[in-house]
Parts: sequence; structure tokens; C-alpha cells
Amino acid sequence: MKKLLVALWMVLVSTSLWAAGGPSIPLDHIETDINDQPSLQRGMKMYANYCMGCHALGYQRFERTANDLGIPHEVFTENLIFDDHKIGNLMTIAMPGEKAKEWFGSPPPDLTLIARIRGADWLYTYLRSFYLDASRPYGVNNTVFKDVGMPHVLYDLQGVQTKGCGPVPAHDKDGRVKRDNLTGDLMMEEKCDVLVLDEESGEMDREEFDQAVYDLVNFLQYVGEPSKLQSNRMGPFVLLYILLLTIVCYMLKREYWKDVH
Repeated sequence: MKKLLVALWMVLVSTSLWAAGGPSIPLDHIETDINDQPSLQRGMKMYANYCMGCHALGYQRFERTANDLGIPHEVFTENLIFDDHKIGNLMTIAMPGEKAKEWFGSPPPDLTLIARIRGADWLYTYLRSFYLDASRPYGVNNTVFKDVGMPHVLYDLQGVQTKGCGPVPAHDKDGRVKRDNLTGDLMMEEKCDVLVLDEESGEMDREEFDQAVYDLVNFLQYVGEPSKLQSNRMGPFVLLYILLLTIVCYMLKREYWKDVH
């Protein structure tokens, strides 16, 4: 029994370390909303254009995604399927796993369950934490996942980010970005040994890029449990049914026991 408990503890510790991807750092907090259909549509577009070349969603079907996101099949097929896949196929990619391992050292992971494994905060922070590092094969590193073997595929959108001293968004103790109560603008603060973004070097400004990454993470959160959309829609009706059933059962109980009391 003691050996079993020790083995279980080692598994839990190793799993938590793997999920963290290295030393623990503060993560930026976001509140995902899989009922925000426009956000999910934009996130699907981000995934198709920037992620799907290497990362599959092997447990999700194009048709299910199109239906849940409210995208007509013909529009989805024309704009979001770039090979000979049919609308009913799983969202796999053409890259062979053996070749991917040869090219990258290990095959890029399937992203179907990545949000459930890593968490939305981890993904959101990770995708915004690449910085220039000439010592790395792809010229970039990541503060969340040190020595990551992935290129910064969103570089053109975000722009040049380096480590050093400069203005960065201020965060509260819960990891939420602080904003001015009157204008809603980001509140900045000067720090050193942090990621400093050259906002003139990217196609998007800081807030636009953060929104794009949020949409992508929100989409991956949906993909991890697509049935949750249906559950959310059914939930109020189920609760209403239980309430009505409770009333009927209570009245039936009173009818059965009226002679006893």
C-alpha cells in the first residue's frame, strides 16, 4: 500500500511539472467564454491560418465546428479548408508524424485537448511571451516554456519583443491587466528584465494582438469540450424540468400521506 501511494504521488508530481512546462511564472488571467460566437469564429480563423500547418485537431470534425460556430458549410469549406479534406472529415493535417519528428525533433502536438491540459491562462501567456534570442535555432525563446522548439508564428502580428527594461502593462495580484477607470486604456509601468514590445513593428497594436490571442485560446477552449455548448443550452431547461418535477412529487407525496396525517 505504501509503495502504491508513493508511485501515485510521483505520477501526480511529474504530471504537474509537465503541464507547467518548466519553472513556474505568473500567468496572465483571462475569462474565456465559449458562448461568444464571434470570438470563436475569429479564433477558428487564427487557428486555420497560423496553427493548422503543424498542429492538428485530430478529435474534432470540420462539420461539427462549422455547425457550432454558426458558419455555413460552403463558406467554411471555401475559406477554412485548404486541402482535399471534406466537411465531414476530422481536422487532421498533411504533415507525416515521422517527418515532423525528423524536422523538429518531436512531432508538433495535437491541439484538441491542449486547453484542458495546459489551461487557458497558460496558453494565453505562452503565445504572447516569445522574445528574440539569437542562441536558439528559430531565433526566439519563450519565458513560459524555456528553450521552446517552436517558431514564433505570430511574429508578424505581434512584432519585435525583447528582454530588457521598458514600459509593460501593469497587472493586479490575480494576473489581470489593469486599466484606467475613466478611459479604459492599459495602465503601464516601468520594469527591468521583462518582455518589452516594439509596438510599431507589428501589424497589430498590443490590444489588438492580445484580443487575437484571446480569440485563439477561446476557440481551443471550445475544442477541448465542444459538447459544453450544448450542455450550456440544455442546462436551464433541465433545471426547470427538475423544479417542475419536484413540485409534482411534493404534491403527490401530500396526496399519499394525507390520510396518515
